[in-house]
Amino acid sequence: MPNLTATVAYVGSHGVHLPFLVNDANYVLPSQLTSGGYLWTGGQRLNPNVGRIDFTTWSSTSSYNALQVGVTKKMSHDFQVQGSYTWGKSIDTSSGTGTPDSFQNSITSMFFFDPSLHRGLSDFNVSQSVSVNYMWNIRAPQSLQGPVKWAVSGWQLGGVLQANTGQPFTPLIGGDPLGLNNTDPFDYPVHLSTPGCENPVNRGSGNATNFLRLSCFGLPQPPTGIAPALCTPFSTALGTCSNLVGNTSRNSVIGPGLVNFDLSLFKNNYIRRVSETFNAQFRVEVFNIFNHPNFGSLVSTSNAIFDGTGATVGGAGALTTQGTTSRQIQFALKLAW
Repeated sequence: MPNLTATVAYVGSHGVHLPFLVNDANYVLPSQLTSGGYLWTGGQRLNPNVGRIDFTTWSSTSSYNALQVGVTKKMSHDFQVQGSYTWGKSIDTSSGTGTPDSFQNSITSMFFFDPSLHRGLSDFNVSQSVSVNYMWNIRAPQSLQGPVKWAVSGWQLGGVLQANTGQPFTPLIGGDPLGLNNTDPFDYPVHLSTPGCENPVNRGSGNATNFLRLSCFGLPQPPTGIAPALCTPFSTALGTCSNLVGNTSRNSVIGPGLVNFDLSLFKNNYIRRVSETFNAQFRVEVFNIFNHPNFGSLVSTSNAIFDGTGATVGGAGALTTQGTTSRQIQFALKLAW
């Protein structure tokens, strides 16, 4: 097909000896690994002989694999359209660089003693992304002359469509249910295996107040083969095990996606009396022209489902931030020479 360019590529990378950072790791390691997860027993969780311990190891790993497709098509009448598509996955054991919580959805200090507890999708992972842009240089009829020709010539119409899946986040238990007594305590809840909970979210812009299905998560229960007396129940939920790490994994839930369309209209006015290239360009740009609501993912400070007592956090599972602005219209005059 004439004037068509297409590229298809595989992109992959593997990283080793990457930084793994932990803030305040001064806590006693779990007593045992049970059928339900790691269990802390005993009263002393904080080493009284030392103060705060922050450390960095070069133990993290990462991998990225993606299919990338790009298409460019030049059409008649000075119209051009270009599109790209990426389908990939990034997995690591830590996405931080200078700090362990480089991204808003990062967990501040992950458990350092078992990499399987913090291996998951990268904090910045976006599985699928589509981008389409076009530009049309509108030609004026050659027969026109004078002010009419000036009024209808020099126009450019463009647009950019962006659509992608959401970023991951981690449902958590707030407070310090494990009794670690450090500055960054947290725990994982249990991701229930009931029907419909494979993907525990409610999609659609109308579900912003209940994006996360809270019924798909529960408090840790005493594991099989462990005496219930070894469990410390949450104060609001008897028969639970607050000193047990739940089975929910890091970045196991995908946040809301994004769809956005921007439109631009330019009028080029070349003033030859000044110079051959002097252009007084009038610009009209409309961002999010369809005023589509794009919500941001749940961040680490607002993704706790339960508090330290085991009670459900008010407003849990609701989307409260915007991923893009509302419709905005901008007028500008740009001088180029």
